Amino acid sequence: MATAAIFSSLRRRRSPSLQAFLAPVDLTDVALIQTLVTISSELVSCFSTKSFFFQRKNFRSLIRKIEVFLVLLECLRDSGSPLPSTAMLCFKELYLLLYRCKILLDYCGQSSKLWLLIQNHSISGHFHDLNQEISTLLDVFPVNDVELSDDVREQVDLMQRHAKKAKLYIDKNDDSLRVKFFYFLDEFENGKVPNHVELRSFFVENLKIKDAKSCRTEIEFLEEQIANHEGDVEPTAAVLNGFVAVTRYCRFLLFGFEEDEVGLGIGNQKKPRKGLITQEIADTFLSVPKDFCCPISLDLMHDPVIISTGQTYDRSSITRWLEEGHCSCPKTGQMLVHTRLFPNRALRNLIMQWCTAHGIPCDPPETTDTSADFFAAALPSKAAIEANRATAELLIEQLANGLQAAKTLAAREIRLLAKTGKENRAFIAKAGAIPHLRKLLSSHNPVAQENSVTAMLNLSIYDKNKSHIMDENGCLASIVEVLRFGLTTEARENAAATLFSLSAVHDYKKKIADESGAVEALAGLLRVGTRRGKKDAVTALFNLSTHTDNCLRMIEAGAVAALVGALGTEGVAEEAAGALALIVRQQIGAAAVGKEEMAVAGLIGMMRCGTPRGKENAVAALLELCRSGGAATTERVVKAPALAGLLQTLLFTGTKRARRKAASLARVFQRCENASLHFGGLGVGYAFAGNSAANRDSSFTGDVSVPMSMSVPVL
Repeated sequence: MATAAIFSSLRRRRSPSLQAFLAPVDLTDVALIQTLVTISSELVSCFSTKSFFFQRKNFRSLIRKIEVFLVLLECLRDSGSPLPSTAMLCFKELYLLLYRCKILLDYCGQSSKLWLLIQNHSISGHFHDLNQEISTLLDVFPVNDVELSDDVREQVDLMQRHAKKAKLYIDKNDDSLRVKFFYFLDEFENGKVPNHVELRSFFVENLKIKDAKSCRTEIEFLEEQIANHEGDVEPTAAVLNGFVAVTRYCRFLLFGFEEDEVGLGIGNQKKPRKGLITQEIADTFLSVPKDFCCPISLDLMHDPVIISTGQTYDRSSITRWLEEGHCSCPKTGQMLVHTRLFPNRALRNLIMQWCTAHGIPCDPPETTDTSADFFAAALPSKAAIEANRATAELLIEQLANGLQAAKTLAAREIRLLAKTGKENRAFIAKAGAIPHLRKLLSSHNPVAQENSVTAMLNLSIYDKNKSHIMDENGCLASIVEVLRFGLTTEARENAAATLFSLSAVHDYKKKIADESGAVEALAGLLRVGTRRGKKDAVTALFNLSTHTDNCLRMIEAGAVAALVGALGTEGVAEEAAGALALIVRQQIGAAAVGKEEMAVAGLIGMMRCGTPRGKENAVAALLELCRSGGAATTERVVKAPALAGLLQTLLFTGTKRARRKAASLARVFQRCENASLHFGGLGVGYAFAGNSAANRDSSFTGDVSVPMSMSVPVL
């Protein structure tokens, strides 16, 4: 059926599907005619004066047909004569047909020029399918059984003949532009940069894209289509990424580095899209489906996401739930295996379809890290890589010689280019971006500083770039300076994340720790930072603690005290315990931790309420504290209340590694003169775990459980 074909394709682009519309119920003949008059009138009044950039002939033809339907409906309404049942069935189908017309017209009116150009053949097919449906409807409409004036009857007859003869129409000028756009993509694919004059003629003269802001709008719309892309839709995500890369190159080649809202850090605020449906018409639909409402807020979901239990919640609601310290599913009560959120795109598309059908403004959710994962998942085409390479050269030229505003904008674009793809990160660094970004780190412009340090973070994710950053004279010191005195919270947090990324290389751990103020700033961020800032700081400190030569430096800088304090903070306690387990391997580290009043209590608290991995790290830290801290420290641990029961629980229910550590700790206690008093009941548990316990665990590489969640954020 033609209708199914239309909505099968449009559905993937956030347009309502047929199931979103129901023929009106409980309406009398008169009410149905009046409703149809209202819908037709709104469509005509909204679109008859609007000029579409593409699909002009198809658009005008469809509007003329709707105008004829309006004349027909008004004539029947004014006559007041009863209508035969076959006519009423046709009008119920017309109700759906008019909404399908509205969907297509809205879609064309709200889409970007480049997207309409790419989809030129598909959209022309949608117009043709609607024309075929109109023809079918008129074939069965009992025009001779209803009371019409001769003039109206003549118009209906003329429309019927025209609809029967109509063929698929693809505008030759529109299609030649589409072919030209693909030609530019092919040029980059073949390693060539398209001619500057041809690009200007295409974008400025033909498409009337005349400034940076308009170009930015086109890019954002294409990126939105990639984020919402489904695998069976043409063109593929890789091809769309290529078009984005070509358009981004032209944005800077043709319009230079003039500022827009995004470049200034203000953000591109999208206006809500208004629906055409009046409240009177919306009332004919059902209430909000229960499955579209968030189980937490009970409101219509804006960005539905799936958690580890398989339940769906609105992103803002479940994020707030997790930030409040909950570790369970609000609906089922199950403990969460992890806290990652996955977008429920199928449900989100249905919600947006329903909202459009009801005239409810519903903007797509802001791009998140998950959508960034989608971009990364789509392998970049050679055309995209080459276009991005050409763009990077323009950006780096501005970083080197441009005015301050141009440098700020260039840093932001390099940050975005480096957000995905090792190819992008590689050629940006190779082209010489790092020295210029280093200079911007000391900028007094908060936007410039934040973009430059985040660009540095994204570049550092590519392993080969780590050496470029560390070898650049003064670069590490500048990153630490941003960490200490950054002009924005985001800049300080991203500086910490950059140090974490760089510290993945063992040889750099000592160099980072020795940099003046680095460890102190990380410790301070761990104490008073935001939730994300604390995570960035603790993961960096964990990496630094894996180098044995950093122990004294971390003690002197106050990192030990900060790590002990973090034992009670959800989200960072696991890594904090892991870092402490490494630090206490050395006597000076054990002495420093032993002096912290809350250290033992904090580790025991984690054994009681922590994650399985957190419990492993906590018991490992206590074990190493006893081994390296001397008799007094061991006695202090032995006398800690509730430790006996917690150890026995771990011996029976802990992970394999936790059982091994608990068994080793039990043997340490058995050598103490008071072991029989405090741990007489541990024999059974010790025997249970004895087979898996070694006399002493080997080097620290197997001692501390590195959290699976420790990864460098891409920003």
